[in-house]
Amino acid sequence: MPASDSSDADVASRRSAREGLASSFRIVSLGTLFSRILGLARDMLLASAFGAGPILDAFTLSFRLPNLARQLFGEGALTAAFLPIFVRELRSEDPNGARQLASAMFCGLAAVLAALVLIAELGLFAALSFLDLSQNVRLLLILIAIQTPYLLCICLAAQLSAVLHSLRQFFWPALLPVCLNLVWLLGIAVAMLLNTTPEGRIQAVAVSVVVGGICQLSIAVWAVARAGYPLRRNFGPAWVRVREVATAMLPIVLGFAVSQLNVLVDSLVAWAAANTQVGALLPIRIEPGTATALFFGQRMYQFPLGIFGVALGTVLFPLLASHAQAGDQEGLRRDLAHGLKLTIAIGVPASAGLAVLSGPITNLLFRRGAFDESDAQLTATMVAVYGTAVWAYIGVLIAYRAFYAIGDRLTPVRISVGIVLCNFVLNVALVCLIGGVGLAIGGAVSAAVQSVVASLMLQSRVGRLDWPEIAATGGKTVLATIAMSVACVGILQTLPGGESLGSRLAAVVLPMSAGMGVYLLMARAVGLSEPWELTGIAGRRRA
Repeated sequence: MPASDSSDADVASRRSAREGLASSFRIVSLGTLFSRILGLARDMLLASAFGAGPILDAFTLSFRLPNLARQLFGEGALTAAFLPIFVRELRSEDPNGARQLASAMFCGLAAVLAALVLIAELGLFAALSFLDLSQNVRLLLILIAIQTPYLLCICLAAQLSAVLHSLRQFFWPALLPVCLNLVWLLGIAVAMLLNTTPEGRIQAVAVSVVVGGICQLSIAVWAVARAGYPLRRNFGPAWVRVREVATAMLPIVLGFAVSQLNVLVDSLVAWAAANTQVGALLPIRIEPGTATALFFGQRMYQFPLGIFGVALGTVLFPLLASHAQAGDQEGLRRDLAHGLKLTIAIGVPASAGLAVLSGPITNLLFRRGAFDESDAQLTATMVAVYGTAVWAYIGVLIAYRAFYAIGDRLTPVRISVGIVLCNFVLNVALVCLIGGVGLAIGGAVSAAVQSVVASLMLQSRVGRLDWPEIAATGGKTVLATIAMSVACVGILQTLPGGESLGSRLAAVVLPMSAGMGVYLLMARAVGLSEPWELTGIAGRRRA
């Protein structure tokens, strides 16, 4: 084959791979967008019904615990350890190896998680039966006990989603969070109709979380069977691979546990300081509702993180793992650098947008019913602070996926341990100086440091990335983001204000729409192709 033909074929292959990546990204992103919209509706109903106080503080904290387990044993550590090994089995000559591994992993994980749930429930039952607990602590433990079975369902669903991701099937996994939020919303509606106490209603909401998890698992089992990988009891030699996954999971679980410890500790400190005697020991008062404000602030930055960052990591991870399994270092570096450029192009404007529109977004979504103006002001501050670090959270996610794809599970642990220490020092200093908002600032700064360190250390494992191209993307993104921010602020200043729903909606939709339009036009003007690539418009024009 002539060199020119080979070069043309290589370029066409790269273009096809990028268009496939963008197409898969749009599927996951749209599913996540729908889920996040439903999640916002859910949070709005919770805020209106319960306000930012002890009851909602207890619920948000209780949900964090099974959610943390989900990230450790489900879509976090398990996916990171399982997916590369499953991809290797797909590439092997044994056609049944991957199917046997999927079934064996499901059954083994189910047995381990069922044992953990049983132990946790027995411990919570003993604490509730024999300890003299305050009303707030008792409510917290009851809500944890109700929601603990959720981790069994969601972790098993996450393992099956990893199977589908390896097969490059992203539609059904993207709809699983949608299912949870639909059931959750129905649960809130039913709970508010119950003739009982607020504590009884929030417990009913907790039950709906578990029902949603059961629905997610049912859909995942059906989707995997539909893809040709039904769960069977004939595991063959797959238990050897299960042990390999379990061994690979240990350092990843530690890394995820350490990184997630920051978020959990922040919420525990805020809840304990406002609802127990711990607050009397602190040199500054943390007001009730801070844990809820932190939760909503994190929910807001997770909106763009889920739509863009998690979606990008989901479709990029199996691609990087395939490069690593094939020994294609050049392809791995090329797609990783492309992923980092996409991270910059979508993360930086998302950070700026959340920071600029934190007040209008909080007023629109949460300030109603029992959620008053002071609650909204505290929450808006948290949204703005966390929003500044969206780019960093996405960067960490992509970098860690790359480490796991090449089989390096220890470097993320070392990085995470250092970041926890950094976050602890910042939290202690900032909480004493400025109160609860210091928890959010410490988390955002720590995320920025973590993203930069992880990206630089990754280069030592995969080789030098194309930093001039990445820096050029960063410079163009900053220019387009500045123009976007100016447009948002200008639109906000021209709006008349008001407390009606129409006024609040206009204060979010108009500047957001104008900002997005300006950003895309400015990106076109300065030659920033990544935002247009993700919309699919660029690919269609080339075609």
